[in-house]
Amino acid sequence: MFTSSILGLLVGMTLGLTGAGGGILAVPALVIGVGLSMTHAAPIALIAVGLAALTGAIDGLRHHMVRYKAAFVMATAGGLVSPLGLGLAHALPEFWLMVSFSLVMCVVAYRMFQQARAQQVLGSIDTEIPKPCRISEHTGKFIWTRRSLSTMIGIGAVAGLLTGLLGVGGGFVIVPLLKRFTNLKIHSIVATSLLVIALVSALTISQAFSSLTQLSTVVWVFIALVIMGMVLGRWASPHIAPRYIQMGFALVCVLAASVVLVNACQHLP
Repeated sequence: MFTSSILGLLVGMTLGLTGAGGGILAVPALVIGVGLSMTHAAPIALIAVGLAALTGAIDGLRHHMVRYKAAFVMATAGGLVSPLGLGLAHALPEFWLMVSFSLVMCVVAYRMFQQARAQQVLGSIDTEIPKPCRISEHTGKFIWTRRSLSTMIGIGAVAGLLTGLLGVGGGFVIVPLLKRFTNLKIHSIVATSLLVIALVSALTISQAFSSLTQLSTVVWVFIALVIMGMVLGRWASPHIAPRYIQMGFALVCVLAASVVLVNACQHLP
């Protein structure tokens, strides 16, 4: 119980601070801390992460940090494309899929870490680089054009494809892509990513809701502590410099890549 409690808090705080990492870290946490099999852990992890992401998204909406229109566009595109990823997952060798994903995560981690270091040395560079999706200085909202709309659809589609292909949440893709293509601050990026994760998880959670009464007390405690960790992460987020959040995201990507590689070894051809 103690181990699962600590792991649940860590998963929730990671999701709250970085906007990613919850799903892929929650599965091994349930396996290690609760003793579930990978098959049983995956849907429970999605339930825990989905409810925690919803909690974080509500907090972000309350503080006007969530770009909810962009989140709905990305979630819709992701939902439409994810079945394609699921079909590819059945057609392609699982080992090479997982290895490829790990390599992508390592590249993302390296780029985010380098960006964080550059900001530390040179200061924020967001205003110096033209972005296709920009926030209006007058309204504080996105300036919607064909280019910005297509960019948001593209981000959601890529996230949905990887969600279906690899069975992970879209935060790993959404956070770095929003950082690359928008001038949003990292705290707003995280909050928006949480809303997308909550929306994408909603259907699965509603389907699994009827079986929630069959969950053990330990699993319920784990879910509650993931949500508590989310609350703690969202509370701490405004007090942490953006570059440290980016470095934390890079660390989570490396951890996720390691978890996937370990799982990949179980699917050696």
